Amino acid sequence: MPSEYRLSSCLILVVVLQMMALPVLADADETPHLSEQGLYSVRFDSALDPIEINRIHSWLLHIETVDGQSLENAEISVDGGMPAHAHGLPTQPRVAANLGDGNYRLEGVRFHMPGSWEITITIEANGTTDRVVIALEL
Repeated sequence: MPSEYRLSSCLILVVVLQMMALPVLADADETPHLSEQGLYSVRFDSALDPIEINRIHSWLLHIETVDGQSLENAEISVDGGMPAHAHGLPTQPRVAANLGDGNYRLEGVRFHMPGSWEITITIEANGTTDRVVIALEL
């Protein structure tokens, strides 16, 4: 193999290896996620767009009833983790503010490694409890 081809091959390999070392990113998702019982729809917008590994950030959650009404004054709890690795989140995200009009600020979100994650949002309102699972690939 001529030396210029070996040099080109080595440069390509170096670029590929450098790209593999970059942080894994995922875009925020404005797609509505339907709750398990079909009572609520949840959208999120991350303060980091795209979402990055090992950066604590916040999300804006928007929650509506299935008929499109903004859900006010709900009790929201958040859990999650990596099912394939059988571990939870490295932080304990919590709703820090009810911003009105169905919007809630979730703080303390962090993902510490690439892979398949799930965020479970439990919604308690109007005498009912339902949950939404948001799958993320980071």
